[in-house]
Amino acid sequence: MSQKTMEVVKNLDIKRYMGRWYEIASFPSRFQPRNGVNTRATYTLNEDGTVHVLNETFTDGKRGFIEGTAYKADPQSDEAKLKVKFYVPPFLPIIPIVGDYWVLHLDDDYQYALIGQPSRNYLWVLCRQTHMDDEIYNQLVQKAKDEGYDVSKLQKTPQSDPPPEGDDTPKDSKGIWWIKSLLGM
Repeated sequence: MSQKTMEVVKNLDIKRYMGRWYEIASFPSRFQPRNGVNTRATYTLNEDGTVHVLNETFTDGKRGFIEGTAYKADPQSDEAKLKVKFYVPPFLPIIPIVGDYWVLHLDDDYQYALIGQPSRNYLWVLCRQTHMDDEIYNQLVQKAKDEGYDVSKLQKTPQSDPPPEGDDTPKDSKGIWWIKSLLGM
């Protein structure tokens, strides 16, 4: 069965998109810790126009994280189709790994976003706050369904309020699951 072309956001204001986003829900990855909580991403604009990516999750009180770089897949396009490049392993940057990051929906105030990939195997619901209104969440889920995603796989990510401060928590450098999750492996 051929699926329709996925609609993505156009004319993304990258500066407004920067900052911290909390993972409200995602498709589980067998490489992601099942008990990972307070998962979040922080984006910072680099001078060259690329984006520094910091992904964090907390498992048993320990902070796991990995850093990478995001950039437009096609600099001439107005579509919000980004590539994210990480290095494996995170503590010894040797092998670059690249995954897709497509912004499928974004509200006008840049407060919540729906992120997918062309494979439709991975999906993220992100929000500026640790909790999202059910009505908005359901709208994003419906949008994902309309784009051909199997939304029955979505699992909510536990978020504490207030969220933990990353620098004050014990480190866990495994972080490899971020990579494999992004690659759709």
